[in-house]
Amino acid sequence: MAKSTSSAPSQRMLRVGEQVRAAITQVLQRGDVRDPLIESTVISISEVRMSPDLKLATAYVTPLGVADHAAVIEALNKHAKFIRGRLGPHLRQMKYMPDVRFRDDTSFENYQKIDSLLRSPEVSRDLDRDSDEE
Repeated sequence: MAKSTSSAPSQRMLRVGEQVRAAITQVLQRGDVRDPLIESTVISISEVRMSPDLKLATAYVTPLGVADHAAVIEALNKHAKFIRGRLGPHLRQMKYMPDVRFRDDTSFENYQKIDSLLRSPEVSRDLDRDSDEE
């Protein structure tokens, strides 16, 4: 049987990514990570993408109420090995514990840019013109 060459994540990658996301969320909520910046920041984990071999987990996070996202991301990456060690009890079914890396989630900013473009007068004018022609 030939392997799929699709770049879309498999169902297994999606399922494990969601399990890793939930486990990281629990570790952060319990306050296991002893870092003043992480402890004082509300961190939203929007998605965890797994590599095809399930050995690397990339967590996309959004620090809420903090202007400097880079500092929080850097602190999370500094404690990534500790967080990985704390994931064990939550992910007992996995053969290998994935390495975790954290990235800033910019999807909300992209949504805001698209929304502002759609609300701009130029686009509104074009949309009104299309509805008049119908």
